[in-house]
Amino acid sequence: MQVTATEAKNRFGHICAQAKREPVFVEKGGRIDSVILSVEQFEALQAPQKQKSMALRRKEFNEKYKDWIAEQNQHFEAHGLWCDGFVAWQE
Repeated sequence: MQVTATEAKNRFGHICAQAKREPVFVEKGGRIDSVILSVEQFEALQAPQKQKSMALRRKEFNEKYKDWIAEQNQHFEAHGLWCDGFVAWQE
């Protein structure tokens, strides 16, 4: 289904009911601007992202932040940990 933004605003309840059956494309300025989906459809789109394995998420993290990780490793090699020699209690 495709509706104008004005129609979506004026008939929001009907549009939400329709979105439970099929995606509703909202047109603004002659172009599709947004899509209204049911929560089930939205969750289905999100599912692959949630199911990423820990190994894949770790790989993506390491790739994205590799420069920061390298910088932290260099700092550690040069200075050690900030808490080296720190004793929380004494006997």
